[in-house]
Amino acid sequence: DEEEDYMSDLFLKQDVRPGLPMVRRVKEAIQKEEKQKEVNEKNRQKSIKEEEKERRDLVLKSALGNENKGFALLQKMGYKSGQALGKSGEGIVEPIPLNIKTGLGGLGHEELKKRKAEEKLENYRQKLHMKKQANEQAADQFRIRFKTKQEERKMEGDLRKSQRACQQLDMQKDIDVPKETWFWIEPEGEDKKDEEDKEDECTSSDLSVSEKLHILTAYLRKEHFYCIWCGTTYEDSEDLSLNCPGDSAADHD
Repeated sequence: DEEEDYMSDLFLKQDVRPGLPMVRRVKEAIQKEEKQKEVNEKNRQKSIKEEEKERRDLVLKSALGNENKGFALLQKMGYKSGQALGKSGEGIVEPIPLNIKTGLGGLGHEELKKRKAEEKLENYRQKLHMKKQANEQAADQFRIRFKTKQEERKMEGDLRKSQRACQQLDMQKDIDVPKETWFWIEPEGEDKKDEEDKEDECTSSDLSVSEKLHILTAYLRKEHFYCIWCGTTYEDSEDLSLNCPGDSAADHD
């Protein structure tokens, strides 16, 4: 009978789970295949590099003998195998290992690769540092803008407070029209049709909130002896100058 192919459907369908007996012919076929692989590996012709490596490893593993001139000279000077070098035995025992160059790169190629890798790493670190600085600057600018916004909102609140105080104090002195249109809080829903009012409005819009606040608080102190920061009306200018700390919020802090 012809031997059946062990890779045929007949054998592939066999139950070969662990613990179950395998078909004898399947075992023999597998063993035959493994032996053939070993034979092929032994008969494979080795490359020049592999042969050189085997010869080099064999020579490096073997100890130096008397046929080596350098070793013979050391023995004549009293050296014994296994001793450390040097007059007092403080030197090395094992020879300095060899660094075999197996690549095709020329001299200095490895140093060039190392230098390029270091430069690449340094560039990466610089990019990270610059990115970190940019993030820190963005955060600082955000904090400055946020603080400026808060200060502007506070000044706007102080200005409205000063406008209400100015309107109340002016009316107590029977002043019907503010010295400047923006000295008083403008009534909501009132149409301004007068051209002069529009011109005054344009002029006042050129002033910043801080400038308006400074002008209005100075007017309140001069005309009404009133300090918006103290919330107090003094008797006269002398009383104001003696008892009021200053003419700004910073002076009253």
